[in-house]
Amino acid sequence: MAGLWTGEGVLRRKPIEHIEGTEIGEGTQLERTLGLGQLTAIGVGGIIGAGIFTLAGTVANGTAGPAVLVSFLVAGVASAAAALSYAEFAGLIPKAGSAYTYGYAVLGELAGWFIGWDLLLEYTAIVAVVAIGISGYFSFLVNDMGADLPHWMLGAPGTGDGHRVDLFAALLCLLIAFLLNLGIKNAARFETVVVVLKVLVVLLVIAVGVFHIDAANYNPFFPYGVGGAFTGAATVFFAVFGYDAMSTAAEESKDAQRHMPKAIVYSLIISMVLYVAACLVLTGMQDYKDIDPESGFSTAFKSVGLSGLADVIAVGAIIGILTVMFTFMLGVTRVWFAMSRDGLLPRWFAKTHPTRHVPTRVTWIVGVASAAIAGFLPIGEAAELTNIGILLAFVVVCTAVIVLRYRQPELPRTFRTPWMPVVPAAGVVFSIWLITFLQWQTWARFAIWFVVGLVIYFSYSFRRSELARR
Repeated sequence: MAGLWTGEGVLRRKPIEHIEGTEIGEGTQLERTLGLGQLTAIGVGGIIGAGIFTLAGTVANGTAGPAVLVSFLVAGVASAAAALSYAEFAGLIPKAGSAYTYGYAVLGELAGWFIGWDLLLEYTAIVAVVAIGISGYFSFLVNDMGADLPHWMLGAPGTGDGHRVDLFAALLCLLIAFLLNLGIKNAARFETVVVVLKVLVVLLVIAVGVFHIDAANYNPFFPYGVGGAFTGAATVFFAVFGYDAMSTAAEESKDAQRHMPKAIVYSLIISMVLYVAACLVLTGMQDYKDIDPESGFSTAFKSVGLSGLADVIAVGAIIGILTVMFTFMLGVTRVWFAMSRDGLLPRWFAKTHPTRHVPTRVTWIVGVASAAIAGFLPIGEAAELTNIGILLAFVVVCTAVIVLRYRQPELPRTFRTPWMPVVPAAGVVFSIWLITFLQWQTWARFAIWFVVGLVIYFSYSFRRSELARR
């Protein structure tokens, strides 16, 4: 039993020098086709979307008021500290799996397992939450056009009179799975085009909305107290870390060691500038108590007599938030693929398509699972499945970058996290602090998932991993 907690047991690590050769045979390789522009687009696509078009209104209305701006800034600072740590690892270990792979290589197999296991749930839930958010804008658009859809298909049970399933949200999840299965090159082209359209819509919102700001709407700025703004930061946190899911595609980048760190930094900077401007416009146009939690910007523009633009925003939101679903479904499938290739999950899942070189099997499984969550859970309950695992992943990555810098300072790094160890330590502190603001239901669901993962690891993964076989 004593040997269990050693370098030959659960603390065994994947040698960084050998990670490039982790393929376990024919049919488990991904194709390197993504350039810097496409990687940055995937990062922006994962960050910008639900935060602006859905969560900004939700948090402003019920948690933070106009201080939703502070919520995004706090979450952004915490995210930036982690982003710089991710950037160093992305240049050092250009393989699929992101935080899972980094944790496995530095802190050991058990740490890597639990981060990967958490991300499987978190990313899948995020795909579902975003799909529900898009569905809210779809309902707004349909109603505004005077159409009358059957109530049974407009929401999950308990969300409204006669609601049985959020059919549109479920179908969107399956659509994204289909797009990802076309191959990363074609899927990335679609993502890049849609991200450009989405950014143009956000810029249109800001440019027009700034002329309809009423400064009186900013008073009181903290209607729920400063604590409400910090609680809001914990809620919106998953809207500012799309770069994490994007980094799982390192193995599909043409020059990951140079491009991945740049893409992470660029995508976060672009997104935070747009978030701050959009929050100022939203809470300035409409009193926080009147902001619609599901389609905030569309209803805000409609309230000032710009119904035509409200419809444009709704269409832009539907198209734009698709990119968030794309990024996080890409992320969960690549984490699952990496864990299976390492033997921690059955290798059957690591099989890639013979011509498109994508993990088709896990992509369809994730598509169906996220569709079930989106179709039958209210957005609040689905959102409670997110955040805690991501925050713990940030803790692991920020800790690991410090450990590795001192353990192996000679490793060639194309990007070095500045102000070591202050920046990654700040990422650890911020992440733990934000975790304390999460609801007890989130902790309960996480505990159940943790126990299930513990059982699977010791009954299957511990003896069947590649390191155990070696």
